[in-house]
Amino acid sequence: MRRPDLPGSRTTGQPLLPLPPLPPLPPLPRRTFLTALGVGAALGALPHPASASPAVSAAYTLLSRADWGADETLRFAAGGELWPSEYYPVQTLTVHHTDDGSSDPDPAAVVRAIYRTDAAEYGDMGYNYLIDKAGLVYEGRWSGTDGTPAHDASGRMVTGAHVKGYNSGNIGIALLGTLTTTPASAAARTALVRLLADLAGRHALSPLGKVVYVNPVSGVSRPAPVIGGHRHWAATDCPGTLYTAMPSIRDEVAALLA
Repeated sequence: MRRPDLPGSRTTGQPLLPLPPLPPLPPLPRRTFLTALGVGAALGALPHPASASPAVSAAYTLLSRADWGADETLRFAAGGELWPSEYYPVQTLTVHHTDDGSSDPDPAAVVRAIYRTDAAEYGDMGYNYLIDKAGLVYEGRWSGTDGTPAHDASGRMVTGAHVKGYNSGNIGIALLGTLTTTPASAAARTALVRLLADLAGRHALSPLGKVVYVNPVSGVSRPAPVIGGHRHWAATDCPGTLYTAMPSIRDEVAALLA
């Protein structure tokens, strides 16, 4: 049975649930992916060899759920998965800031805390991807065992919980931190543009375009930018300063795909 597509992201500034003590994690392995520049290649299908030129402008580095220490038991209760996965074709890409209030200097720990908080309400991470200040991309909501972040083996996205009523077919990408008055770091913005280009290329989306988004669960429709911020969907300050930066971000994504 399909659940109604109603959950949204945490209330702005909502405190994160405390993390239980964890043993030290080994150094996080880093896997680099190349943007599918208009080709629509599968995410992760193009590993960036160590000997390749570091000037490849479309590369970004992604950490899997295992890499950042996701406790997969949080997705389950006695009766099974708290929120069974659903998959739909991608229509739009939506940017957030987490506004989590955390002062923890370890971004992986912040991601784990967001996961624990979201799992208590939505059965898993609400976002499909997260990006830290250093520009590392984190796999968000669990999407299956095929090794492709945020997607199933057929290329459909897993439904998250980041924009109330408009989650299915709408990928959610969140930058860690509070960006209400401060801009994103240069590294985070670069990673965001590259990830957006990867997703737009894979799903044949026009980064400068607009669509009539149709929720495949509820049937509700509304016009929306292909690449937008949370504020395009709801009355919110999210994604902070990234909202006014959206036109230039779209231009940069389009330039990568040109």
